[in-house]
Amino acid sequence: MTYEATRDRVEHYFDRTATKVWERLTSDAPVSRIRETVRKGRDQMRDKLLSALPSDLHGVRVLDAGCGAGQMTHELALRGAEVVAVDISPSLVKIAQDRLPQNLQHKVSFSSGDMLSADLGAFDHVIAMDSLIYYTEPDIRRALDTLGQRTSGSVAFTVAPRTPLLMGMWYAGKVFPKSDRSPTMIPHGPQRLSQKVSDIGQLTDLGRVNSGFYISQALEFRA
Repeated sequence: MTYEATRDRVEHYFDRTATKVWERLTSDAPVSRIRETVRKGRDQMRDKLLSALPSDLHGVRVLDAGCGAGQMTHELALRGAEVVAVDISPSLVKIAQDRLPQNLQHKVSFSSGDMLSADLGAFDHVIAMDSLIYYTEPDIRRALDTLGQRTSGSVAFTVAPRTPLLMGMWYAGKVFPKSDRSPTMIPHGPQRLSQKVSDIGQLTDLGRVNSGFYISQALEFRA
């Protein structure tokens, strides 16, 4: 599947199928115990990615690539960053914009579309939390190369790690495909990814978060 085909499938899922679920998951509303582990894991991962950036981001332009419902956007704006928040799902962008406090609205430029679009401009840093988890190795390399050329600092992102659980789920999805299922996460190993991008930049392991049904690996790329 090409990058464009995966991107379009992600858009269909989050903009038409899972908007309400995602809106609830990223709020304070009660959720199931399984989804609570996902919520806690995402909170931990957000903190981990933010810890890789300076605490004071005044005058710094940051791309929140795949901003979703805007939690990362909010935190970046609180640190003083000039944030470009983009997501493939217009519905999620609307939620993010509505949730952002009025006193931070001037710090953020919202956009719906491809996070790799050159129209978004150049950045000091990029954060792509769980935005590349559905993409193949060549697609991730393409994304890092594209973003790296327009970023003076770091591109922090996450992938689904190659754990036995996630590999089992991935193989099960290939053997028993469903036309209406959500996009399938593709597990990746940090060492292999590092080798695949060594000619365009350096990859650093920022650590893993394992919280129930949320398992994610944080990485940092510098061109």
